[in-house]
Amino acid sequence: MATTNTTARHSGEIGLPTRSPLIGWLAVSAVMLGIFSIVTTEILPIGLLTTIGSGFAVSDGMAGLMITMPGLLAAVSAPVVTVATARIDRRLMLCVFMLLLAVANFLAAAAPDYWLVLVSRVIVGIVIGGFWSIGAGLAERLVPAASVGRATSVIFSAVPLGSVLGVPAGTFIGDLAGWRTAFVVMGALTVGVLAMLLLVMPSLPPERTTRPSVLRGVLRSVNARFALLLTFLTVLAHFGAYTYVAPFLEQVTDVGPQLITVFLLVYGAAGIAGNFLGGAAVTRYPRATFGLAAGMIATATLLLPILGRWQIGAVALLIVWGFAYGAVPVASQTWFVKATPDAPEAASVLFTASFQMTISLGAVAGGAIVDRTSPSTVMTLGGLVAMLAVVAAWVHFARRLTWPDST
Repeated sequence: MATTNTTARHSGEIGLPTRSPLIGWLAVSAVMLGIFSIVTTEILPIGLLTTIGSGFAVSDGMAGLMITMPGLLAAVSAPVVTVATARIDRRLMLCVFMLLLAVANFLAAAAPDYWLVLVSRVIVGIVIGGFWSIGAGLAERLVPAASVGRATSVIFSAVPLGSVLGVPAGTFIGDLAGWRTAFVVMGALTVGVLAMLLLVMPSLPPERTTRPSVLRGVLRSVNARFALLLTFLTVLAHFGAYTYVAPFLEQVTDVGPQLITVFLLVYGAAGIAGNFLGGAAVTRYPRATFGLAAGMIATATLLLPILGRWQIGAVALLIVWGFAYGAVPVASQTWFVKATPDAPEAASVLFTASFQMTISLGAVAGGAIVDRTSPSTVMTLGGLVAMLAVVAAWVHFARRLTWPDST
């Protein structure tokens, strides 16, 4: 029966009945654009951190709560919302989450007080947890089996695209017309994505109800627990440092807002390359891909306080950093799915919850450190945590606890 269901799903009988491959790829594109909107909204304050903070007279660390809040709420909402809506058509839920994201962006744009901005970020967190958990694993229901890997890479390309287009563009708009205008533009984009979902996404009745018992079963897998550990260390290192990259570039590299936008653009472009190359490599070489990405992040962040004093050094290290991090989300999601092939939505829930909780912890830790020390110290500590991920990947390789890299 399991084989029959899998065959039916990949052949288009479940989730995409009597629809052309073009419609399937349009649906994949809609999911990608939805995640792009979410990622951009989530990390948009990174490029505008000092501007928003000064507008409300709060410190950089306090302004970092705009990154902390969505991650924390996403970690909680990923299992809660997914389980609570397990019997509801997934297409309907995707549309509801996009509507909520538009409301959150418009609320942030109109907020007269900082606490209302944080309320909008709570809504963003709920959207992240729900949309990611459902959308991240939908590729196999929308395209033929032979195209699932490519479709998954397309969906996850939204992460570096949020950096290469979303954050620099938002920062540029904020510099020209104010940070509130950047959130208005994001709200309008989200409304457009909602319209696309309504037009091209097929009905997606739940295939397997995601219950708490299913999630507990996934956690019993040694490979799933290792994926949690490696995701925690790598994402903690990244967001603990990257959340405060704008203050670093301002204070250490001594560049203005326009050059910061250019630097973030270069970082994001490298991330796109890392996403597709990492996605192609992780299926065959999961340990090596994850370990190499963590090692490159460690190298970039440890060297930034030394070489980042010069613009050319900062740009070169941001390229290395962006390329490495571009591979992390698709590598993490792929590892979770391989660890639990019979429960893809449950795997996405754990991926989303662990990823977002760690984003929150990283932003909090980085904020506490940057308020008491300096952005350079944040970079150094982030690099040391990334080195722990490299060690964990090497130990896992040495003990051979999981599938061979060649499978």
